Amino acid sequence: MIRVALIGLGKMGISHHAIINTHPDAELVAVCDTAAYVLDVLNKYTGVRCYNDYLALLDEEKPDAVFIATPSRFHGKMVKAALDRNMHVFCEKPFTLDPAEGKALAGIAEQKHLVTQVGYHYRFVASFQEMKRLLAAGVLGQIHHIRSEVYGSVVLRPQSSTWRTRKEEGGGCLYDYASHAVDLVNYLVGAPDAVGGTVLNKLFSRDVEDEAYSTFYYDNGMTAQVAANWSDDSYRKITAKVTVWGTKGRITGDRQELQIYLRDKDSVHGLNKGWNIRYSTELTKEVWFYLRGEEYSAQIDHFLQCIKEGCGENMAPFASAARTDDVLAMMRRDSMSTRTGGHAPDTAKLAPGAREVPLRRILFRR
Repeated sequence: MIRVALIGLGKMGISHHAIINTHPDAELVAVCDTAAYVLDVLNKYTGVRCYNDYLALLDEEKPDAVFIATPSRFHGKMVKAALDRNMHVFCEKPFTLDPAEGKALAGIAEQKHLVTQVGYHYRFVASFQEMKRLLAAGVLGQIHHIRSEVYGSVVLRPQSSTWRTRKEEGGGCLYDYASHAVDLVNYLVGAPDAVGGTVLNKLFSRDVEDEAYSTFYYDNGMTAQVAANWSDDSYRKITAKVTVWGTKGRITGDRQELQIYLRDKDSVHGLNKGWNIRYSTELTKEVWFYLRGEEYSAQIDHFLQCIKEGCGENMAPFASAARTDDVLAMMRRDSMSTRTGGHAPDTAKLAPGAREVPLRRILFRR
């Protein structure tokens, strides 16, 4: 059995608690939070050992693996403490608010051969996994554009501040919602070489943005657009959608289905000319425990199986999450330049036949 500890008992922490507690290969040995009421209830009704000091938990319980589901600004030091004690770590997204810190933590984990994972659960949605498989197989031919969107209804009116709506604590819509859209782009085709035209708008929040939009540029000529809005009450809960255009057609996917349009038949992959639809019900593998969505159980099972099997390959490791953090930081810098007018004109004159490239692409390269 893999001995597991959980730090942070908010919305995601409680979800992780329920899933871990049912996993056949995991034993939840201890939890940590600063809310005495939550700890009292868990201790009374579950008997799990409770701590309000995460360092004491790590030193006394010595778990094999740690799940971290605290406000974002605490991730770095908690992850570091677990890695220093040679523990495998699952950390909720966003990984860190400082990409340099994330890269350093990824380096420590790699050096120690520890299993790491960040909670980008959309990587475990079957329709997005199938989209990645089809793109890698060349079903769309050469990809030239992607649009990745994430919407939801978190901040719908001016209200008292929470950790999510404080820049130094959670990072706002950029880190809480747009991170999913960015990570899906990175997962499907890789991180961009540059970003431009980023807009971060405040609608109801005072300290952070409520919507984020940006254009990504790749050295091979491909482009991508990212859109995120957590103040859209036309969506009942967080919703992600990705559309990919290529020389052979188009694929659109969300949690429910893939819509595939091809200019010609692809008999190798069983796809007809014109429209093809693949539903998530036929693509999704059954999980042992369902809570909120199969992907939440699937991501935890993947992490635990990687530990059990000594697997070095993980679908959402620290290294990939650090790249997502890097792109988010690029977007933040680009938005500041756009807002203050501190950038050069949008395009430069190039040699005849050359592709025009926004100068912000030079300013905000990786």
